[in-house]
Amino acid sequence: MGKSSFLQDFKAFAMKGNVVDMAVGVIIGGAFGKIVTSVVNDIIMPPIGLLVGGVDFKELKWVMKEAVPEKLDEAGNVVQQAVAEVTLNYGNFLQQTFDFLIIAFSIFCFVSLLKKATEKKKKEEAPAAPPAPPAPSKEEVLLTEIRDLLKEKK
Repeated sequence: MGKSSFLQDFKAFAMKGNVVDMAVGVIIGGAFGKIVTSVVNDIIMPPIGLLVGGVDFKELKWVMKEAVPEKLDEAGNVVQQAVAEVTLNYGNFLQQTFDFLIIAFSIFCFVSLLKKATEKKKKEEAPAAPPAPPAPSKEEVLLTEIRDLLKEKK
């Protein structure tokens, strides 16, 4: 498989309508995610934090080991390096979970609306059943009977 064949195959794949549509969806989804994150962080979470006593969910954490400050001797030399605290940041996990749930719910609502609109459009576009052919006239019925009688006599 030559290099040019690989590039041609990739170009054919990348230019398919579904791939381009998917790329547009991913880009719009990323922007939509930022909007939802802003809605969660700036509109939804502050009242929830106020209801639970002014708690900022991002700040919730469990300190497993306290920080150790840097220790110096009398000459100013470092005796012990500072050690940062070790924490389990469950508040950030809660925040991300809220973000996910709201994004998932928003996408569910959007897809449901899109599905309903598509079904409605399909119903409108569906061709009506063709009308039944009109009943034959009395002359046609009479001529058909005569024809059948003549066939029987032969």
